[in-house]
Amino acid sequence: MRPLARQILVYLGLVFAFSSLPYYLMIHTGHIGAGNGMVVRLVMWCPALAALVTCRLFQIDLATLGWNWRPTKYEAWAYIIPILYALPVYVAVWAFIPGSFAFGAFATHLGESFGFPQSARAITMLAVILYATLGVIGSMASALGEEIGWRGFLLPRLAQQAGFTCGCLFSGCIWAVWHYPGLLFADYNAGTQPAFALCCFTLMVIADSFILGWLRLKSGSLWTATVLHASHNLFIQSFFSPLTRYTRHTKYLIDEFGAVLPAICLIAAIYFWSRRRELQK
Repeated sequence: MRPLARQILVYLGLVFAFSSLPYYLMIHTGHIGAGNGMVVRLVMWCPALAALVTCRLFQIDLATLGWNWRPTKYEAWAYIIPILYALPVYVAVWAFIPGSFAFGAFATHLGESFGFPQSARAITMLAVILYATLGVIGSMASALGEEIGWRGFLLPRLAQQAGFTCGCLFSGCIWAVWHYPGLLFADYNAGTQPAFALCCFTLMVIADSFILGWLRLKSGSLWTATVLHASHNLFIQSFFSPLTRYTRHTKYLIDEFGAVLPAICLIAAIYFWSRRRELQK
């Protein structure tokens, strides 16, 4: 077996082994936010722990994980791209489904986060600005744990072994399956049928893997993937979805478990896949 293949297999064995305990706690309680959110933070850092242990076992230089911060334009695009592919989805839903736009619910959501009354709309808008800038930093603290493993360690080795297309496809499939326990046996979903949510989520994650993969390999930095991952989580989970009133229709359209976002992500993935030859320059 080739050295790269051994490294990949050991890494995958470790990441699923390390993730088993937090996933057990998550499934036992039925909530991904169990332990005041500590369980989900723990499971998000299991890919990083597996990567670091694998590097230690194979005496791999940790610099290969991509710690350098390359030209800031890549990090800037990483922050913006989730807004570009998510906002049109939600605007369309707000426009075509009456009553789906729920600013009051969003203000309540922020109020619970920042401790101010729902009626203070001026403060709410200030909080939006602060949340959009400082909030992504907090989101990066969790996203980094995944990205050290998925895009820092795994993707470059898969791409070297099988090429960009197969590397992104395989890493996306593994990344999706790794989420399945929380989706199927806890409350990591939007209330749609499990089979429907599973299909939508899997397609979105695989599509996102091509975007994340292109930025990671083009920049040579795992920070681009970390910023995009954090921005995706922040804007979809903490902005756009709370602005939407969940109904029988909207829950099948929005969020990571609806049908529209995966379709838009797929279009974005095809665009980045079409630019794969730039990675060879």
